[in-house]
Amino acid sequence: MPASPCTSVSLTPIGRIESDYPDKFGVPRQPGLADAARARLVLTPPFDDPLAVRGLEAFSHLWVTFLFHLSPERWMPLVRPPRLGGNARIGVFASRSTHRPNRLGQSLVELEGIDTDAGVSLRLRSVDLVDGTPVLDIKPYLPWAEARPEARAGFAPEAPALLPVRLTPEAQATLAARPDTTSLRELIHQVLAQDPRPAYRRGAEDRIYGVRLRDVDVRFRAVVNDESKTLLEVIEIVVV
Repeated sequence: MPASPCTSVSLTPIGRIESDYPDKFGVPRQPGLADAARARLVLTPPFDDPLAVRGLEAFSHLWVTFLFHLSPERWMPLVRPPRLGGNARIGVFASRSTHRPNRLGQSLVELEGIDTDAGVSLRLRSVDLVDGTPVLDIKPYLPWAEARPEARAGFAPEAPALLPVRLTPEAQATLAARPDTTSLRELIHQVLAQDPRPAYRRGAEDRIYGVRLRDVDVRFRAVVNDESKTLLEVIEIVVV
């Protein structure tokens, strides 16, 4: 007689993410789109044994399996991907939406280093993970097995188009006074260039938005330049 299918699974996080993104608004919709984004994956007991990461330093990239902990537990069979304008609906399994039955996510990140002085933590780059994200597993990335340039990519055949970003003199002055001026400027430009505004809001100029990055609230709006093209303008950077 065939074994009964498993009807319930219990998963234990192996660690948590500490990242440049305190809030999910503004987080890049895919990994690798904001190269300046940094994070630490802090392993928690009993998984913080240095033996568990022996040999990991030989790999440049990792798959991180995590939980969309800020998303509702209710899943939806149809979702509205931002790449389709926020109106067209497709099946949740044909998307990377956070509204999934088990809220599982997978992200390909760059490994910059491993610290084992006090427990174990991994220094990551090019992340799309919110601060506090529970991590369920990590695995090394194998380019020869997992890179398929010839694969079809459905409704997202290429990376999203980028918008120009500019800072007002006031925002530039605030940024210039910080010790992390260069890296924060890069992060602001890379995140805003992808236009984090909700798809259904695009076209509503002069509305002010705020995106949290590190310890600041970056307030911006969409404006139309002399060439009738949209750009995002940072009008204020406020420490929170």
